[in-house]
Amino acid sequence: MSAVSITPVLEFLRCRTPQVWIDRALEELEVVLLDHAANELKAAQSAMTMMAKNPSKIDLLNKMSRLAREELVHFEQALKILKKRGIVYRPLKASTYASKMSKHIRKEQRENFIDTLIVGSIIEARSCERFDALAPHLDAELNKFYLSLLKSEARHFKDYLTLAQSYADEDIQPRVDFFLDEEEKAITLPDKLFRLHSGLPVEPVFSQVDA
Repeated sequence: MSAVSITPVLEFLRCRTPQVWIDRALEELEVVLLDHAANELKAAQSAMTMMAKNPSKIDLLNKMSRLAREELVHFEQALKILKKRGIVYRPLKASTYASKMSKHIRKEQRENFIDTLIVGSIIEARSCERFDALAPHLDAELNKFYLSLLKSEARHFKDYLTLAQSYADEDIQPRVDFFLDEEEKAITLPDKLFRLHSGLPVEPVFSQVDA
């Protein structure tokens, strides 16, 4: 376990990353690094989109602004590591992890807003948990990088969840429980496409960089 405590994250999520996923990640490290970089950029874009859609929510603007800046720094750090390792950055086909939750986001504006924040919280929590799970198995450079991300990722998870409850008219726990159940399925069920956020690998090991 890292020096940064991610106990709240582990208590929040329904499950830890299965060992079979970690084993596959060590064999497909280029995929992990490329997908990680892309996810950091997506996270920053999502935060800025939420800011643009909610210009009067000052608490949200402050938290999402900081989150977006941090995610972009992480993106730049990931790009630097890719370049150092001779890996050309390019987009990968996205996993179905996020879509398995987002398809259940309600349509009505206020409910959509709350559900989107909850899903954002869960994604950040899983990122934190996966970085923590991977770090002990990686070389010194990647170990240091992933451990350095834990504090901010854990805070991002809390920020999303706190915002969801603060703007909701009722207790959000039932919706949180629902999406956590969906997230557990996405992590523990077989998944044909291996990514940073994906379920149990089922395909034989081969590079899925261009998949």
